[in-house]
Amino acid sequence: MSNDFSHDIAVVGGGSWATALVKLLCNHEKKVGWWMRSEDAVNHLKNFQHNPRYLQSVQFDVDQLNLGKNLEQILTPAKVVVIATPAAFLVPVFEKIPVSLLKDKIIFSAVKGIIPEYNSIPAKYIHKTFETPYDKIGIICGPCHAEEVALERLSYLTIGCSDEQIASHMASKLACRYIKTTTSDDLFGTEISAVLKNVYALVAGICHGLGYGDNFQAVLISNAIQEIEQFIDVVSPVHRDTKSSAYLGDLLVTAYSNFSRNRTFGFMIGKGYSVKSAQLEMNMIAEGYFATKCLVEINKKFNVEMPILTAAYHILYEKISPIIEIKILSEKLS
Repeated sequence: MSNDFSHDIAVVGGGSWATALVKLLCNHEKKVGWWMRSEDAVNHLKNFQHNPRYLQSVQFDVDQLNLGKNLEQILTPAKVVVIATPAAFLVPVFEKIPVSLLKDKIIFSAVKGIIPEYNSIPAKYIHKTFETPYDKIGIICGPCHAEEVALERLSYLTIGCSDEQIASHMASKLACRYIKTTTSDDLFGTEISAVLKNVYALVAGICHGLGYGDNFQAVLISNAIQEIEQFIDVVSPVHRDTKSSAYLGDLLVTAYSNFSRNRTFGFMIGKGYSVKSAQLEMNMIAEGYFATKCLVEINKKFNVEMPILTAAYHILYEKISPIIEIKILSEKLS
């Protein structure tokens, strides 16, 4: 394995989505920098060529990887940084990184969550913390599950950045035989939608756990995309088509797929698990849980009517019975 730490792209994160993105980038890059928090995971990858905890079927040529748990060392040579850590861990991961190290780099968020400490989407956190211009910040979003990337099933990614050239460049680095890419200039809309869809997938899981069927789920998700559209149109009023894959497609795959950790988390809540017991059982981060509280706080400024988001908050944070809350919600949907 190389130790010269010369790479143009670095990926930050050790989970399933980070692993999937490194797999895709290795199709095009001679070297990919990869930071992982766990030294054991780094050593396992060096010795056995796969991530010990996530997407274990994906085999890597370790000669293509500059692996390490020293974040500054991984970030320094990179021109492009892809952040794929859970949103709840983003601040502590980067808290010791100097502003000067990242301010001139292109940064793509593959976080799909909201920063709890700031009630902020990753793009705003990156901009304020590292002084990175918005035209050098992008997002990588679905509809796409890491597990299907590992299986090399045909999937689609949307690459969002206000600079079309930057978006297109990253799209070319991720496209391959089984990945098709499109670009978007709607950085804020796609990122907020990617956060909201986790909440709605969680609610879909709760409803499934309670025994609601496909007919109700169809109505729930139809109303969910309306909520997404209403909210992002107020927060970022630009022209967009929320029926496209980056919005509706990402919502559908997260709400319906058995690979969706947010849907699985919600299913457990619907089956009677407490939040803590569901988190312990899954041993993975369900971004929708943290996003629910943050989005309710953010919406106090905008006052958009969002009954599904409100129902999620009541169940997760006010401990109202899912049976009662979803019954109340069902009367508000049409």
